[in-house]
Amino acid sequence: MTTLKDRPNTALLVIDVQNGVVEGAHQRDAVVANIGGLVEKARREHVPVVWVQHSDEELQEGSDAWRIVPELVPDGTEPRVGKNYGDSFEATTLEAALSGLAVGRLLVVGAESDACVRSTLHGAFTRGYDVTLVGDAHTTGDKSAWGAPPPEQVIAHTNLYWTYQSAPGRTAGTVETKNVDFGATP
Repeated sequence: MTTLKDRPNTALLVIDVQNGVVEGAHQRDAVVANIGGLVEKARREHVPVVWVQHSDEELQEGSDAWRIVPELVPDGTEPRVGKNYGDSFEATTLEAALSGLAVGRLLVVGAESDACVRSTLHGAFTRGYDVTLVGDAHTTGDKSAWGAPPPEQVIAHTNLYWTYQSAPGRTAGTVETKNVDFGATP
């Protein structure tokens, strides 16, 4: 139902599952395993997998902290998008990559729930994409020392509010890993 013309395909968007981002994140191993299962499923079903990697002063491009976690290995043919802002579309090649693949629907996974995942969900939705968040395949670190709720509450809240997003001509929603259907809209 995307508002993007001639964009019938779905892609799995993997955001910032990098060593320095998910180190110490809530349920890191389970989330990475869920993402790995979805990557394998997408590849089996010939669904594009698009990888996003953040870089900044703390995540220097090429450093170990910047690298995607060792459990996940991007295929050499899968698009990789570098970014410097929370929204994976902002000043990147993501839109061009998705357009080239005729993608109008995204299934989103990655880190961090309350930063780059949230920004990208909204960025995609306002650009006309159908956007589904995989509720047990995103995570965040503990920012409660700065006044944020504990990570499990941040994740639950992100899942809750994304389940009920709506806008004309687009769909949003949340799904669990075991229920992901790359062909179905929420």
